[in-house]
Amino acid sequence: MKGIRGISQLSRRFHVAARTGQSLAKPLAGVKLSPGAAHSFQDVHVTRLPSGLVIASLENYSPASKIGVFVKAGCRYETPDNQGVTHLLRLASSLTTKGASSFKICRGVEAVGGSLSVTSSRENMMYSVDCLRDDIDTVMEYLINVTTAPEFRPWEVSDLTARVKRDKAEAAQSAQIGVLEGLHQAAYKNALSNSLYCPDHMVGNIESGHLHQFVQNNFTSARMALVGLGVDHAVLKQVGEQFLNIRSGAGTTGAKAQYRGGEIRMPGISSLVHSAVVSQSAAAGSSEALAFSVLQHLLGAGLHVKRGTCASSKLVQGVAKATADPFDVSAFNSSYSDSGLFGVYTISQPAVAGDVIRAALAEVKAVADGGVTAADLTRAKAQLKGQFLMSLETSEGLLEAMGSQALAEGTYSSAEEVSKKIDNVSLTDVANAAKTFVTGKKTMASSGNLIKTPFVDEI
Repeated sequence: MKGIRGISQLSRRFHVAARTGQSLAKPLAGVKLSPGAAHSFQDVHVTRLPSGLVIASLENYSPASKIGVFVKAGCRYETPDNQGVTHLLRLASSLTTKGASSFKICRGVEAVGGSLSVTSSRENMMYSVDCLRDDIDTVMEYLINVTTAPEFRPWEVSDLTARVKRDKAEAAQSAQIGVLEGLHQAAYKNALSNSLYCPDHMVGNIESGHLHQFVQNNFTSARMALVGLGVDHAVLKQVGEQFLNIRSGAGTTGAKAQYRGGEIRMPGISSLVHSAVVSQSAAAGSSEALAFSVLQHLLGAGLHVKRGTCASSKLVQGVAKATADPFDVSAFNSSYSDSGLFGVYTISQPAVAGDVIRAALAEVKAVADGGVTAADLTRAKAQLKGQFLMSLETSEGLLEAMGSQALAEGTYSSAEEVSKKIDNVSLTDVANAAKTFVTGKKTMASSGNLIKTPFVDEI
């Protein structure tokens, strides 16, 4: 909410007053513990209810709490009849529900200094609230209302059209968003080809009935996870049992993503060319997906330090030999529940776009041919572990990690377990991942002045 500093920005400083020598893995003196928690400091607790609802929590004894409801209801579950419905769902989070008006939700959350937000990916939607621990009951009421009792009044839904157009206009200004959206559209026949934004032909045509039907089909207990930071697990479990056992069943079964490969070109007058060349990789959670993650960091996953130079990036080193013009290049990696994409993303001057793309692809082929040392692998693993561990430093990153794992697997893997799995990735695993990309059917998306940009069958 405007004018109120985010609670997540304050939470990083709450423990600075701890006594020297006092372990931060234990609650501060005087904090009352919940029954059975005395020997489980900093442990993530996960419970699956008979309805299929997953409850995950971490009691970190912070004065600030963050609670989220994760739902398997991303844009991949849209159909041709309701494409764009998840875009409107994101915007409809503050609309009137059966238990509270739009004004009451906004005023009630702001009154306690909290915030309510909704984000979505191609697979999941996440409704989250931030608040002080003492105000959990207040904001939880609004969170439950938004996720389980929306009304979608026709006149309120129609008012969202202007906001949809504004979101699309802002997204159109980003070449990177355009390339990534086009990349998925070209790579898949269905499901993952759906856009995160409402398509042009559906703007103004998504009605209240579309929203109600989508929620009815996808917002079921078996497709939900209730996740909390700074909240007692027993309290969270009670909330889940009483308020989120809303609908039984697994809901609509989404279509399995079908990779096809292809190309999309978006000509423009930009002074830069954005291009992505990928092939199908591995599904999230598999050992192959971890090998692709290590390969990404071995090749170069982008800047690790603000205003850094990526001096250790194999892609940067290889492309620098091919052109003296300014460029930016990094490995692209994205994993989903049943598929994945891996490749290279380049930004260059129009005149050298072809040279930059070919040089980047040559570096991946070099890795596939065994051109990688043990030192390179060790560095890549260290960078991947560092990125993963730092992502858990923020409440947003930790909540997202807990929620996505709870939805996908019904469990949570600790940072130590994930680090061990990364350490087990071998040179052979990385080389095989690179070979999968080199031999796989390619997908290419390009945007900008494409006069010197090769087609996918020319690279």
